[in-house]
Amino acid sequence: MKEPLILTIDFGTQSVRAGLFNKKGEIVAIEKIKYEPVYNSPKPGYAEQDPYFYIDSLAKATRPLIEKNKDKVDDILGITMSFFRDSPVILDKDNKPLRPAILWLDQRRSDAKRPLSFGRKTLFKLVGMGPTIELNRKRTMALWIQENEPEIWAKVDKYMNLSTFVTMQLLGDYVDSPASQAGHIPIWFKKRKWYKDGALKGEIYGVENKLLCKLVPVGEVMGTITEEASKKTGLPVGLKMFACGSDKSAETFGLGAIDKETAAVSYGTASTVEITVDKYSDAEPFLPAYPSVVPGYYNLEVQIYRGYWMLNWFADQFGTAEKLEAEIQNTLAVSVLDKEMLKIEPGCNGLVLQPYWGPGLRRPLAKGAIIGFSDSHTRIHLYRAIIEGIAFALREGMEFFEKKRTHKKVKRIRISGGGSQSDAICQITADIFGLPVSRIQTYECSSLGCAMAGFLAAKEFSSPQEAVNAMVHQSIEFKPNLENHRKYEYLYNKVYMKMFPQLKNIYSDLKHYEKLIEEKKI
Repeated sequence: MKEPLILTIDFGTQSVRAGLFNKKGEIVAIEKIKYEPVYNSPKPGYAEQDPYFYIDSLAKATRPLIEKNKDKVDDILGITMSFFRDSPVILDKDNKPLRPAILWLDQRRSDAKRPLSFGRKTLFKLVGMGPTIELNRKRTMALWIQENEPEIWAKVDKYMNLSTFVTMQLLGDYVDSPASQAGHIPIWFKKRKWYKDGALKGEIYGVENKLLCKLVPVGEVMGTITEEASKKTGLPVGLKMFACGSDKSAETFGLGAIDKETAAVSYGTASTVEITVDKYSDAEPFLPAYPSVVPGYYNLEVQIYRGYWMLNWFADQFGTAEKLEAEIQNTLAVSVLDKEMLKIEPGCNGLVLQPYWGPGLRRPLAKGAIIGFSDSHTRIHLYRAIIEGIAFALREGMEFFEKKRTHKKVKRIRISGGGSQSDAICQITADIFGLPVSRIQTYECSSLGCAMAGFLAAKEFSSPQEAVNAMVHQSIEFKPNLENHRKYEYLYNKVYMKMFPQLKNIYSDLKHYEKLIEEKKI
């Protein structure tokens, strides 16, 4: 063996990557396949995809990876895989998909007609979680299928996330990692196992235990590549696959954020801040921490559901000129917008945005809000306000963890995701948080985290910290500009933090208005 390698498979929202990593954290080889199309929309707001599409996309990445690196195949210790979350697949008794997978971007909602018991419904209301539970149930695609496609649900033999479906195709066994189960599915995150039928928190999802897969602990071998899968993907027959986890968890490990003093910020389609802990605690009241790709650890997470999707939304709605310039420069519209944004003062001359374009579980009634408009503001002010607003929201989440969960101050931030490729956005983040923000040696942070988890599972490292020391290398660091931080500190404490409490009742009235419109009562 020349040098041990881990083969990683990273399914993102827009593309899949297959890579080979060594123990230094270097990418030995990588293949990236963009999805075409990313999803199908049979109706407005729907986001679906044939589950086999992901197997086909995987094969397009793995076959050339193996073909170009035949001399390294014997050095591969095993495979680890990360996947985007909360995208259910249903199979019949012959293991055939009954319908397309419903992706996490999908906007349809169930009516949650299947009632909770009176006692449990009352209990959730008493502890202030009534709206959160209601939103959770309406987002549960198992309930939507039961309500809208009962003839299909009657044939369901297995209910799973997409990660489980792909694992099943590769290994020929109905297994997955508990760290891959984030979503609307009855997983007991603290114990890393399924809730029993009828359990208080499990009941809200409407999925019986018998439909769910076997869970294999993180870091253990889930199985080996079958002959049939090898013919399809080019992956070697018999290659071990280690239980890994979701994209965000792998990304956090890949950034080296495994202690309470390091926060991981991901500026992706959904934007998150995560802190890794070694003892379970709900991230927020009644909202779970997720099992990490590191055995025995958990990720506390706050998510901005629409996150940096909002920048693409802005470019589509208001960035025609920038799109044309970007085509000339062979770059992205947001890159052109970033240059324009730097002409705007920090704080956008008092324009402050609350980034709840999509409702979150913490504040299920909240909506997006922008205050402080004047005749001096332009569309570029709005663009910068979106970036600042997302950072404000993530800072709020991080500070909650510091005060209520870890009881330790975060000293540094590691950043990843598409937004992290912008120096301007990294500097704004440092200025808003008042902390040093750094990137690492690669933008392929999820793949790197998968590789680290694989080497840890293969006993090539004796501890997670040893893996971090060997494989994660800080690149550029952005230190906060103290003058800018003072401006942001004022807006954060005096304006942003007061917005939701002041608007809370208005959001409730808007929700009631939407219900009246839906019921045609006004």
